[in-house]
Amino acid sequence: MKKRPLKVILVSLLSLIAILLLGFYMYTLDYSKSDDSVKALIATSNNISVDKNITAISSAIKTDENIGLIFYPGGKVESSAYIPLLEKISQQGINCFLVEMPLNLAIFDLDAATSVIENHPEIDRWYLAGHSLGGAMASSYVKDNYKRLDGLILLAAYPLNDAPIDTICIYGSYDSVLDQTKLDGVSNKFEISGGNHAYFGNYGAQKGDGVATITREEQQDMTLNKIMEFVNK
Repeated sequence: MKKRPLKVILVSLLSLIAILLLGFYMYTLDYSKSDDSVKALIATSNNISVDKNITAISSAIKTDENIGLIFYPGGKVESSAYIPLLEKISQQGINCFLVEMPLNLAIFDLDAATSVIENHPEIDRWYLAGHSLGGAMASSYVKDNYKRLDGLILLAAYPLNDAPIDTICIYGSYDSVLDQTKLDGVSNKFEISGGNHAYFGNYGAQKGDGVATITREEQQDMTLNKIMEFVNK
């Protein structure tokens, strides 16, 4: 039996890699986009600014401390879908920083929070938050960076490690995407009765998710209240 020439093997291997990379790129093109309410909010807001991959939603409220919240979006979700929730948070005196992830996957910029923190020395206290995959990557980040932060806020996500940082997990009772058994050992958690996975953002329905029995605005208002309780405790 003849051995295949090395050149043929290399060409075949490179072709396979190219096909896999193309397939993955095509996979990332199918993502959930922000709905029309987000565009309307951006068009009428005076406190939203974009610098490269960071959307800053500044607070006009003066507080004793400058508090900052960095947000990692869910996987394959357009980052701007979380502006409505973050805009609500900013109205309570918290400066929010929304990270746009490469290919809409937080796994490709796990350390994004570091540059945000370093570029804003005026912030006294920092919180890191994330939804779904974004929450998982936020949890991964705090493992080696918990000293930079004052708390971790996970929406439809659970901690991936036992980093010594105050953490709250907020999830919907009808969330069929999150493996809720992973929350069994979490001490600080809050279930939004009637909520689901997608309603933390404004990007429509999500495949495999449960049907919420409350409105998106109601879920986000309850989320806001729990976050403010966590920050102000």
